[in-house]
Amino acid sequence: MTRAGFDALDAELKTLKTVERPTVIKAIAEAREHGDLSENAEYHAAREKQSFIEGRIKELESILGRAEVIDPSKMSGAIKFGATVTLVDEDTDEERTYQIVGEAEADLERGLLNMKSPLARALIGKDEGDSVEVRTPGGERSYEILTVRYL
Repeated sequence: MTRAGFDALDAELKTLKTVERPTVIKAIAEAREHGDLSENAEYHAAREKQSFIEGRIKELESILGRAEVIDPSKMSGAIKFGATVTLVDEDTDEERTYQIVGEAEADLERGLLNMKSPLARALIGKDEGDSVEVRTPGGERSYEILTVRYL
C-alpha cells in the first residue's frame, strides 16, 4: 500500500471512530426515547447505520493492521507496485496515466489502478516503449507504455 493510501484509510477510520460512531449512538438514544421500538423507523435506521459503521471500522482496522507501506519514490526500473505509468491505447491514440496501487486504495476514476487488475498484471515487469496486450471485459486492448515514473 502506498503512504497516501494508508493515510486516507487511517483518516477514514479516525472519522468513523470520533465523529460517526458517537453521532449514531446519540441518534439511537434519541430514537429510544420515542417509545415503541418495534415500529420506530428512526431507531431501525440508526441501528442499521451503526452496523455499517462498526463493520467498516473492523474492515479498516484489519486492512491497516496488515498493511505494508511502500514508498514508490525509492524505486526505479521496470514497472512494479507504485509505478505511475502513462499509456497510449494503440487503437484510439487515447493517453491515460495510472498509478499501480493495492486493492484497498484502488480508484480507477482517480487513476489508481488495482495491482490485481488485468491491465496492471500485464504491465508488471514491462518498461517504457513496450507494448502490452490486455484481455478486458470489453475485449482485447493494446497499449504502448510511454513513461514509467516513481513519484
